[in-house]
Amino acid sequence: MDFVLKEQPAAHPPMDIPRIDFRAELNEEQFAAVTAPPGPLLVLAGAGSGKTRTLTYRVAWLLTQGVRPHEILLLTFTNKAAKEMLHRVQDLTGIDAHRFWGGTFHHIGHKVLRLHGEIAGLPRGFTILDAEEAEGLLRDTVDDKEKTFFKEKTHPRPGPLFEIISFSRNTQEPLGEVIARYYPQHEGVAERIAAFAAAYRERKRKQGVVDYDDLLEDWLAVLKTAPDVAAHLAHRFRHTLVDEYQDTNTLQAQIVDLVAAHHRLMVVGDDAQCIYSWRGANFENIMTFGERHPDTQIHRIETNYRSTPQILDFANGVLAAQPTGRHYDKVLRPARPGHEKPFLVQTIDTREQAAFVVQRIKGLVDEGRALADVAVLYRAHFHALDLQLELSRLGVPYVITSGVRFFEQAHVRDLVALLRFVYNPADVSAWQRIAVLLPKVGNKNAQKLHAAALDHARAHQRNLVDAMASDDVRAKVPKDALEEWPSLTASLQQVAGAMIHDRPFKAVETAIEGWYGDYLKGAYANYTSRLDDLRSLIGFATRYDEMQDMLAQIQLLNSETSDRQIDPDTDALRLTTVHQAKGLEFGVVFILGLAEGLFPLRRAVEDGDLDEERRLFYVAATRAKDELYLCFPKVALKGGPATLLQPSRFLAEVPGHLFQPLRLRRSMGW
Repeated sequence: MDFVLKEQPAAHPPMDIPRIDFRAELNEEQFAAVTAPPGPLLVLAGAGSGKTRTLTYRVAWLLTQGVRPHEILLLTFTNKAAKEMLHRVQDLTGIDAHRFWGGTFHHIGHKVLRLHGEIAGLPRGFTILDAEEAEGLLRDTVDDKEKTFFKEKTHPRPGPLFEIISFSRNTQEPLGEVIARYYPQHEGVAERIAAFAAAYRERKRKQGVVDYDDLLEDWLAVLKTAPDVAAHLAHRFRHTLVDEYQDTNTLQAQIVDLVAAHHRLMVVGDDAQCIYSWRGANFENIMTFGERHPDTQIHRIETNYRSTPQILDFANGVLAAQPTGRHYDKVLRPARPGHEKPFLVQTIDTREQAAFVVQRIKGLVDEGRALADVAVLYRAHFHALDLQLELSRLGVPYVITSGVRFFEQAHVRDLVALLRFVYNPADVSAWQRIAVLLPKVGNKNAQKLHAAALDHARAHQRNLVDAMASDDVRAKVPKDALEEWPSLTASLQQVAGAMIHDRPFKAVETAIEGWYGDYLKGAYANYTSRLDDLRSLIGFATRYDEMQDMLAQIQLLNSETSDRQIDPDTDALRLTTVHQAKGLEFGVVFILGLAEGLFPLRRAVEDGDLDEERRLFYVAATRAKDELYLCFPKVALKGGPATLLQPSRFLAEVPGHLFQPLRLRRSMGW
């Protein structure tokens, strides 16, 4: 729907604000975008180019042109971003930030629904469920429709089930298609999930409550079903501005198109930094913006204030490898003096990769570099396993900005607990952690089951693991857990056999392929990523000939890291996935695991997501200000013979003169 907003003289004279010399405050690219005449504007802001500054000054410019604060709508992805921008506007203009409509899509959606929610079938006094409450309501809905659904361990638990439904709603894709593409482990129950989603929506309506996704879906419903309201909002918000437009999902893009039907719209983003498709971001939103908003003016902001010319040359080399017609052309230009080219570091394996990174970081500290100004980036959590071990061994303080340390992750701790119990069946704590994963089994029940198995083992001179499968113990298993009990006990016995007859890596492999691997499918929506973490333990286990040594190493490491809590004010190294690093910058950046199958991730290549993997690599490279180290381990250990790795195709795509080799001299002690 298009809404034509007639050109009118400013309804009000310019507000009394301090004079701003826009030309002096902005570079030429920023100035052109900030002062562009009203109309559809696509601002392609490259990494480190001052995107926030451009948006902030655009709001200030509109105010100087007679636009009133309440006539400006600013949509962001975090309330923090909106507050930061509007407070900068306040500092520039003296106009209080609270006079604007600015915030996240969900925040603005809530405000709209308070005024017009009845159109979407909401009562005036509707309340908002938080994430935990929404998940609980969905769980109750499923229990009412199908009491036994959650008893099957391969079925999605309430949390993953909610994520699946939410993904479908935000992408506006049919639930069956979403499950087939992103959650294939649940294709067998796709129709039942669709029924649960419908019943969940009906229950929310009866209770007069909404979840976060409703704030967007119902906002869109209001705009689509009430043209007069859509016209009113378009007239009220004479200018709409959207931050990080490349991260919008289909639902958000449709809202923007309807709210800004007058096309007085500025969206700021970077197609080269669209890396969140797994959260529902739709790359096509930014690529087809001009088709939905005729006569779009494109402004490129390409002056980069962050990185050295050499790092930017490398980043431009990454962009140049993008498929023709699937990106906007842009070339980052430096504003800083030159320094070293990025370094390519080939290591024998991930342990040598870790040793190099730690030694180089120590050198950087000796040169006066703060640890907090150094970051290690990786595609997946398990890529940093050896580095975490080396940092802990040497007492180097580090924080993980993208979650907990590798061995502290819940699924890793679960698997380690299973191995601990099989190795030492008297370890009640390990048994409890596994047993409570069964339906309706709590700590007390777990203790009773262990005691019953111990009694049976003593009475019949049997191993306690074998005793778990006896009728004596089975008789004490809660009814809801009976169906899974044979699978769990059989898996424990198989792992025990592997421990007796083979090396530790085989026991780890057996544990992953058994009961816990099936449990993982239902317990987590990101099942495949967590499975990759667990499979990396197979390679870790190949370093040990005895299970007791491997388990001791893991437990001692966990003890050391829990005792060594990092004070927030402590200077500490940053470890993070590339996804979590977006928007950040560091003086020195190390990128780990630049090998085929690691970066790009094998799974992403198989799923046809190579273009997004390349954009992810670009984001990683552009986090660096001064020095960039590209690390390639040549050998992988996954159990059995070592596997030779090939350099990442992304390295091969960049001309060789844009980076330099850093050769490691290995000292052999005799």
